[in-house]
Amino acid sequence: MQQVQLSEVEQRVYQAVTALEARGQVPYPDLIAEESGLNEEQVETPLHQLTEKGLLHREDSPMAGLDFGPRFCARQMA
Repeated sequence: MQQVQLSEVEQRVYQAVTALEARGQVPYPDLIAEESGLNEEQVETPLHQLTEKGLLHREDSPMAGLDFGPRFCARQMA
């Protein structure tokens, strides 16, 4: 399996997403920022980069009229 190189910020954001999921919380950008110790603006770029690298996938709110914003879920690595 190919090893993906992550920056320190990308690692923090990815670990925040997986920690939130492990606790059963929905990984919205504001919670990801809080968990990673960054602000929301600082997590925008790493979230996009991790999505491009295939480590996260973005899901938009599934319920019409209840848009809490996108959430980012970790992809399960085989």
